[in-house]
Amino acid sequence: MPDDRSRPAPPKSLSGQRLAARLRTGIWALTGAYLALGLTWLLAGDTLVRLARPDAAQFHRLLGLDGAVLVVVSALLLHYGLRRLAAVLGREHDTLVHSVALLHEKFHALPVPIWAYDLQTLRILDANPAALTFFGHTREEFLALHLDAVWPASEQARFSEVIEHLRSLPDENCVLTEPLVTRDGLRDVEVRSSPLAVPGGQARLVVAIDRSAERRAERQRAELLQLLEEAQSVARLGSWELDPATGLGRFSPQVYRIVARPLPETQRWHRFEELLAGVDLVTQVRIDRLIDDMCGSGAVQIDVLLPLIAGDGQARMVHLRAESGIGPDGRRRVHGTLQDVTEREQSRRLLREREEQFRELVRVLPDGVMILSDERVMYANPACAGQFGYAGESLLGEPLSALVAEADLPLVREQLAADTPRAEFSPARRMRRRDQTQFQAGLSIGAVRYGGRDCRLMVVRDLSDPERMRDALAASNHELQAMAKRLFSLQEDERRAISRDLHDDIGQAITAMKLSAHAAMEEDEEDARRDNLQEVVDLADTTVTKLRNLSMLLRPPQLDALGLEAALRWQASTLFRGKPQRLEMDIQSLRQRPSNEIEQACFRIAQESLTNVLRHACAGEVNMLLRDHERGGLYLEVNDDGDGFEPEGPRGLGLVVMRERAQTAGGTLTIESAPGAGTRVRLHLPYQATGEPVASDNGR
Repeated sequence: MPDDRSRPAPPKSLSGQRLAARLRTGIWALTGAYLALGLTWLLAGDTLVRLARPDAAQFHRLLGLDGAVLVVVSALLLHYGLRRLAAVLGREHDTLVHSVALLHEKFHALPVPIWAYDLQTLRILDANPAALTFFGHTREEFLALHLDAVWPASEQARFSEVIEHLRSLPDENCVLTEPLVTRDGLRDVEVRSSPLAVPGGQARLVVAIDRSAERRAERQRAELLQLLEEAQSVARLGSWELDPATGLGRFSPQVYRIVARPLPETQRWHRFEELLAGVDLVTQVRIDRLIDDMCGSGAVQIDVLLPLIAGDGQARMVHLRAESGIGPDGRRRVHGTLQDVTEREQSRRLLREREEQFRELVRVLPDGVMILSDERVMYANPACAGQFGYAGESLLGEPLSALVAEADLPLVREQLAADTPRAEFSPARRMRRRDQTQFQAGLSIGAVRYGGRDCRLMVVRDLSDPERMRDALAASNHELQAMAKRLFSLQEDERRAISRDLHDDIGQAITAMKLSAHAAMEEDEEDARRDNLQEVVDLADTTVTKLRNLSMLLRPPQLDALGLEAALRWQASTLFRGKPQRLEMDIQSLRQRPSNEIEQACFRIAQESLTNVLRHACAGEVNMLLRDHERGGLYLEVNDDGDGFEPEGPRGLGLVVMRERAQTAGGTLTIESAPGAGTRVRLHLPYQATGEPVASDNGR
C-alpha cells in the first residue's frame, strides 16, 4: 500500500454546500453585473452621445460604437466570472478525484473483508481483496454472485427476514453475527452493514469480522468448563474464592452439592460460614478461626481436614485448601477448593484397621512367617523368632544359610528361586535354631513386595508335634486364665455396684424413713405428724421402686411371671427406647414353656446380642425373631445391617460368654458376619436342658 505522506498535498477543498453556494452566488453576480452594465449603458449611452452634439452621421457612428463597446465589455466581464468559477470547479474536481482514488486505494488495502451490494437486486457491486481471500473467490466470480450465495441454505428464512428489515429501514446501521459460506466452509462472522449512496439506487456497505476463532474458543472454553465440572463431580471437589475485604465468597455448584445445600438459581456472593457447620463446638470454633485468618491481611496457606454436618444431616469429612491470590479486578482474593473425602477417609480407616488386623493375625499365627530379600531376613513374626530361638527382632538380617541345615539348603534355595512359588507346604525340611539344634518344618513360599523391593514370603510350620501341642496347650491355658480373670473381675464389679446401690440409695432411704418415723412419734401437732408420716410413705414408695429396678437388673420378673416371649419384648423395647435404630420384632408363641435354665440362657444371649448392636454395629435396622424350631426346641435370630466384623478375628468376652451359655444349655450358637455386611446371630436351644443346670447370672 503506497504511503499517503509521499503524495503532494491536494488543493484546499470546498465542501459540497459551500461549492454550491459559491456557484449560485457567481451566477447571480454575473447575471446582475451583466444586467446592470446593459441597463447603464442603454440609459447613459444616448445621453452621452447627445451631450457631444455631433452631427447626424457622427451620431449614428457613435450609436454603433456604443453597441460594440457593450458587447466587448460584457464579454470581458463574462469571461472573468466564468474563469473564476472554472478555477473553483477545477480545484474541487481534482480534490474529488484524489479523494476517490485514495478511498478506493484504502478500500482495497484494508485487511478487513469489505464489500458492497445493491439492496434491491442483492447483486454484489464491489469487494476488496480481503473479502475475496476470505470467501475464496476470484474478483470476477465474487462480483457475479448475489448476496444470498454467501448465506447458508438452511438460514434462507433468516436471510429474507434481515433483507426485508433493511429494505424497510434503508438508512439504518445494522450489526449481525451470522454464519457465512466460504470455500473453506461455514464461518461465524460479525457483519456490520451501513447505507451507501450510489447513483440510481440503494446500496449497503458491509464490513465483516471473522469471529470463528472466538466462537471456537468460546465453545472450547464451555467444553472445558463442562469437563472441569464433570471432573470436580467425579472427584467430589469444588472450587471457591473469598473476598477478604468483605468476607463474602463465591462457590462452584459442586461445593453446594458436597455440603448438601440448595444450589442458588444465580451465582451470588455470600458468607463462607453459611455453608460450613462443624460436627461439634470445637470444630465450629476451628472453622471460625480459619475464616478469620482468611479475612485477615496476612498471606493465607491452609490445608486441613474438617468434619462437617451437611444440610441433609449426614456427617462428612472435607479437605479444605486455601491460598492467597489476585482476582481479575486486581484486588486481593483467597482461592481454594473443598473436597469430600468421607469415603477416602473411611477407606483409609478401614485399610488401617485391615493392616492392623493383618499384623495382629501374623503376630498371633502359630506358624512362623518371614520375609526374605537376597536370602536375608527382612521381617519375622514372634512365632518365627521363637521357632529359631531368637528374641524379638534379633532374627532380622540373618542369612538363610544360618536357618537351614546345610544338607537341605540347596532344596530350600531351589524352592525360593522357582518362577511360580507354590503356596502349599513342602515336604519336611531340616531347619536350624540359634543353638544349632535342628527341627523338622514344612515351608510355603510366596512372592511379596516389601520395602519397595520384590521379596519372598516364607511360612515355616513346625512339624514337631509334641512341641507344637505344648505351645497350643499353653496358649489355650493362657486364654482360659485371662477369661476366668475377666469373669471374676466382672462379677466383683457388679457386686460392688449392687452393694453401692444398696448402701447409698436403699440404706439412706431406710435411714430417712426411720428419722421421719421418730419425728412423727415425737410430734404433738396432728398436721405436722401427718406430714412426717406422708414423708415416710413417699420414701417407702421410692425405696420399693429402687428395689424393683435393682431386682429387674438381676433378673427380670417378666421372665418368671410372663415367660420368655414377654421378657424379650420388654427387654428389646427398653434397650431401643429413644434410639435411632429401627427395631422389628417377630416373637411367636412357643408350643411349650422352656425350662428355667433354657429361658435364662435364651434371654441373656438375646440381651447380649442387642447390646452389641447398640454399642458396636452402627446399624440402622435390627430384626429379632423367636419361634419354634422345625427339629424341636426353640429358635432365636437377631440380625442387623451394621458394620459387621471378622468372625475369625480377635473375639471379645461377650461372644465367648454367649457361646458358653448356648453350649452349657445343650444348644448351638452360630454367628454370621463380614465387614460391611451386618451380623446375624442364630441360636437353637432345646426346651429342656441336657447338660448341667445353668447357674444364676450375676451379669452379662
